[in-house]
Amino acid sequence: MISQVNFLSRGVGRRKEAIAQVLLVQGSGQYIINGLPATLYLQQNPRSVLAVDAPLKQLQKDHLQDINNLQNLDIIVKVNGGGLIGQADAIKLGVARALCDIKEEYRKSLKSEGFLTQDSRIKERRKYGLKKARKASQYHKR
Repeated sequence: MISQVNFLSRGVGRRKEAIAQVLLVQGSGQYIINGLPATLYLQQNPRSVLAVDAPLKQLQKDHLQDINNLQNLDIIVKVNGGGLIGQADAIKLGVARALCDIKEEYRKSLKSEGFLTQDSRIKERRKYGLKKARKASQYHKR
């Protein structure tokens, strides 16, 4: 499905274990994530749905002259790995990067709002002698 579409821009976003490949296509303004509408895929979680839509909403506020072009963008996403929150944040970064490729002027407003900053926090590795990264067995005196 994705390879047959003439896309305007593409972006990749990562968060924790999630990787999102985002395509921006001229269309009717819908979000399609792994073949499903965004609200259905993200299980109608308001935090995730707002996070995915945030970069586009920010640009619509800042660049009123381009509002028609921005409202008619279809966002097609292929995402895998991680949980729903990590996937939503990966999609947000991918959408922001793809929007920067369309027009260089968008970069300044997206950068100032923090949409182009990748969250570098990852899971801490397990240490030997411990059950998890920091969890140890209960201390006993004798």
